[in-house]
Formats: sequence, structure tokens, C-alpha cells
Amino acid sequence: MSKGELYTIITNKYSRGKQGSIVAIFSGTKVEPIIEKLLTISSKTRSKVKEITLDMANSMKKIVTKCFVNATQVTDRFHVQKLVNEALQDIRIQERWNASDIENNLILQAKKEGKQFIPIEFDNGDTAKQLLIRSRYLLTMDPSKWTTNQMQRADILF
Repeated sequence: MSKGELYTIITNKYSRGKQGSIVAIFSGTKVEPIIEKLLTISSKTRSKVKEITLDMANSMKKIVTKCFVNATQVTDRFHVQKLVNEALQDIRIQERWNASDIENNLILQAKKEGKQFIPIEFDNGDTAKQLLIRSRYLLTMDPSKWTTNQMQRADILF
């Protein structure tokens, strides 16, 4: 649809892709021009809008607050899931680094004592570090779609 340009698209979800689904398309995401155009719609019509789903951009919140005063603002599912997935990924990576630090300290300790380091393995053959590396999609995937290996890792992690 574009060559890198941004658009603000307002749709009516109750039209379900049929006539009247697209309410407006604005070139760009600047607040003032969009507010200016939306305010040309009568306040009576705008006050009928009960709910608006939007991404987490502050500019969109400003537009909704100014133009649709009776509407409840709901963050869209895609962006909520994205935030949750990123948070889970950050925690998993941090835990992986912790496991790596512990393993590195154990390697140094074994070296000082003149012993060979043998990492502790879980029943599935993974070390803690490997388990955390290989469980990336485990938390965001439906358990009914887990492979046998993923089921084993889930049993160990949870």
C-alpha cells in the first residue's frame, strides 16, 4: 500500500469488512491534522462511539481523548501479546546468563582444584544453560503443540 509512509486508519469493527468498515484513512500519524478532520464529524455522531481499540502510541491516545470523549480505550491484543512475549524473552535470557555465570564459576572452581568439570544434566540430557536456550517458544506456545522434547523441558522448568 505504501513505500514506507505511515497511515492512520479508522475502521468500524462491527462492519466486519463489509461496506462502512473503513471510516477514514489519514496519511501520517501527526495528531493535530487527524484531530482537525475528526472534529468535522458531529459531536453527536462521535459521542456514539463506545469503544476504541488502539496501539500504545501516545499520539493515538491524544486523538481518542480529544475526539471520542465517551469511548473506552482498549489496547489491541497484538501489542499486549508482543509486550508479554518480549518480557518473557528478557526473563529467559537473564536466567540463561545467570545459568551461564554459575557454570563458568563452576568451571573455574574445578580448574583450580585440578578436576574436570562435568556439567549437571537434567533427565532429558540438557544442562541448565541448554534448557533455557532451547525453551524459547515453550512459554508462548499452546501446550497441545509441544513436541516430546518441549514437554520434557516444561516438566523440568515448571
